Amino acid sequence: MVVGDASLDIDTLVIGAGPGGYVAAIRAAQLGQKVLIVDKSELGGVCLNRGCIPSKALISAAHQYENALHAEFFGVSVGDVKVDFTKTQEFKESVVKKMTSGVSALLKGNKVEIFNGECMFINQNEARVFNDHESPRYRFKNCIIATGSRPIELKVFPFGGRILSSTEALNLPEVPKSMIVIGGGYIGAELGQMYSKFGTKVTIIEGMDTVLPGFDKDMTSLVAKNMKKTNIEIFTGAKAESAEQTDKDVTVKFSVNGESKEVTAEYLLVTVGRRPNTDGELGLDLIEVEMDERGFVKVDHQGRTNHKHIFAIGDIVAGPALAHKASYEGKVAAEAISGMPSVVDYKCIPAVVFTDPECASVGYSEQQAKDKGHKVKTGKFSYAANGRAVSLNGAEGFVKIVADEESGLVLGAQIVGIEASNLIAELGLAIEMGATLEDIALTIHAHPTLGELVAEAAEVVLGHPIHTMAPRR
Repeated sequence: MVVGDASLDIDTLVIGAGPGGYVAAIRAAQLGQKVLIVDKSELGGVCLNRGCIPSKALISAAHQYENALHAEFFGVSVGDVKVDFTKTQEFKESVVKKMTSGVSALLKGNKVEIFNGECMFINQNEARVFNDHESPRYRFKNCIIATGSRPIELKVFPFGGRILSSTEALNLPEVPKSMIVIGGGYIGAELGQMYSKFGTKVTIIEGMDTVLPGFDKDMTSLVAKNMKKTNIEIFTGAKAESAEQTDKDVTVKFSVNGESKEVTAEYLLVTVGRRPNTDGELGLDLIEVEMDERGFVKVDHQGRTNHKHIFAIGDIVAGPALAHKASYEGKVAAEAISGMPSVVDYKCIPAVVFTDPECASVGYSEQQAKDKGHKVKTGKFSYAANGRAVSLNGAEGFVKIVADEESGLVLGAQIVGIEASNLIAELGLAIEMGATLEDIALTIHAHPTLGELVAEAAEVVLGHPIHTMAPRR
């Protein structure tokens, strides 16, 4: 408890304890800064508590259920397979608790002061933090704002009752018989497919011409194909117009190419993007932090706002709302405060979707590379020609590498298939270190592994593949 209204002095104030904020706080403390981190909710932010981690726990459980249902493919008989969704939710919560406890231990181990409560700027160098018990005032030399984002709520589809955001969808007490998903982006696709694997009849309504817009269509077509296998009905180029709910279900009216349609289900999940948490009582307007028309904070190549000692990272700045992007930016900001020459470079930030099959990309797509002025060459290697993939019953998918034709430098990669989320890291490293196709092809990859897919794809681009026919040029 602070007596009177005296200010406590700290080096760095971090607002928000998500994957951007807590990483920034730890890195700043490692560099000798006296750090206070403030969050009104749980350590770990949305990602660990209501996003990345709980969703992947449920997706993993759904995969286990599906594998058990089809174990006879491997000659394994498992009898009557059932889902106890209460236990599934308990598993999910145990994963979340383990991860958030780990964050707490890391912060304390690095001597970061933690305050659970709200934060409000008083001026450009002072802020008050408060909860039901105390309201100390801090004077800071530097500040890193990492307040994250929240689901966009549409006026015609307000959250409540049977209309859910991703947060509520992750906490349903039982597997619903049916669900409508508005928005076929990464959140809607992941959660819709997860519930469909548990037996839910899912309908996806997407405004663009494909699910997972932003990924190559040859990748998303495989995801759409698998979605239909689990009885997901997909409407693309569709416009959702209204919803009417009762105590038992919700009916959505929408149109496709001018034709009116409607569908009824137990729940409606709305996943049309996320909004930066830059409004509210934080007081960014009071200290005149510059923002764009969408509420994103304007920053430079080190995360600095228009005030040189105030930084912003993660979902509140431009770019994809990715946890690993926020963590990366948090490290850069903490290092910049300590005088290091660190700057952000987004060319190697991977994008991953945990659908079935998984999709992952890093660097440039073929078209992006051409738009940047490169003369490119590309090559694909199929999962179907990889022994490990076939033995895992995961022969669908491919690895595609985009390279500069003259130098052989790796410019980008796209992977769709099992473990794409893990395989993409090697290609991110290749781009980061300026590796060529030969560097990858000459690296001996263990056999039989999925990692061989990457080396084989490089050999395809080079024109001398071993385990597939060389493409005609």
